Amino acid sequence: MPAEPRFLDRSTPPCMFTLIALTSLSALAMNFFLPSLPGMADHFNADYALVQLSVGVYLGVSAVMQLFVGPLSDRFGRRPVLLAGISVFALATLGCMVSTDIWMFLLFRMTQAAVAAAMILPRAAVRDMLPEAQAASMIGYVTMGMALVPMVGPAIGGVIEVRFGWQAVFATLLATGLAALALAWADFGETAPSKGAPWRSQISGYPELLSSPRFWGYTTTLGLSSGSFFAYLGGAPYVGETFFGLAPDELGLFFGAPAIGYAVGNYLSGRLSIRIGVNRMAYWGCLITASSGLLNVWLFEAGLGSVWTFFGLVTFIGVGNGMTLPNGMAGALSVRPHLAGTASGLSGFLMFSLGATLSALSGSVLTSGSGPEPLLWIMAGTSVAAIVPIRMVIARARRIGIG
Repeated sequence: MPAEPRFLDRSTPPCMFTLIALTSLSALAMNFFLPSLPGMADHFNADYALVQLSVGVYLGVSAVMQLFVGPLSDRFGRRPVLLAGISVFALATLGCMVSTDIWMFLLFRMTQAAVAAAMILPRAAVRDMLPEAQAASMIGYVTMGMALVPMVGPAIGGVIEVRFGWQAVFATLLATGLAALALAWADFGETAPSKGAPWRSQISGYPELLSSPRFWGYTTTLGLSSGSFFAYLGGAPYVGETFFGLAPDELGLFFGAPAIGYAVGNYLSGRLSIRIGVNRMAYWGCLITASSGLLNVWLFEAGLGSVWTFFGLVTFIGVGNGMTLPNGMAGALSVRPHLAGTASGLSGFLMFSLGATLSALSGSVLTSGSGPEPLLWIMAGTSVAAIVPIRMVIARARRIGIG
């Protein structure tokens, strides 16, 4: 059992504040600049669909990064891999800021995905310190705090874009990354010391995980449930500007709507997961996400949709994801506790691979004459599909008598 955390003492495990801050950095990197996408398209004289790839390629490279970050952290420890990831992110952010054409920007944007370490390893560290139900509760609290950043991040990013330009948005992100690096150096004590095992022994954990029906059930649930949010990331900036006529600062305010719900869902996870169980919490979250997505589709198909219903119901999708994701992740990491880092990376790879696909798809199906309905159908479809694997997990758990 790791020692009790003491703030700014790297001989002890990281404190809650540090876990929240590091996970928040990964969330900020994902959506802080999204209100700037239309302006960046003008700056680089590029099609919006090409600039929008900065979302999809980031998610895709993040997915691949997670295949390596998890096993590397099981091999060498959480701390050195985390520090390396944030350092690469800071350098790549500087590259984004000084890019002179869209291809240079996309290259550095892909490199920014090294910050995936700041998303994966705090979760793995929680699982290192706590058993499954308590880990789900703590992950819920960690990501509840993280939700504040994507809620206010796009709004702040939109204001910076309007007043100072998109380069200033990335300058702010660089400063935040350097601050997070300093915090990780000072407080993130090791929770999984190096095992000294060769790389192939870490990779050998993949078949063990991939042969587990429960791992597949949790991971598929995570991918499909979060798929609605990733599709939203790819399509909502275009919908906000083209169909609702929102300025970048207005779009930033509306864009943070799902994070409000996500914070509520995470709070419920933190309060209820130990008592109710990770499976039922994840299932209820899927039901909320699917219901909200279907209602949003119905309103627009009936001619009753508006900017308020669009972003308002996405808030409830955030509630559902806030319940599903921490519990599903805790379940996936608990299938093989000795492979927590590898499981976090592999499940993240599968989840982000689907997310990258859906983000690119949402950007490609939206046109000036399509309306927001194609995006809404993608979001609703993935949300409904997520119900199936979590029900299978629950059924299997009952059969084998584990809850």
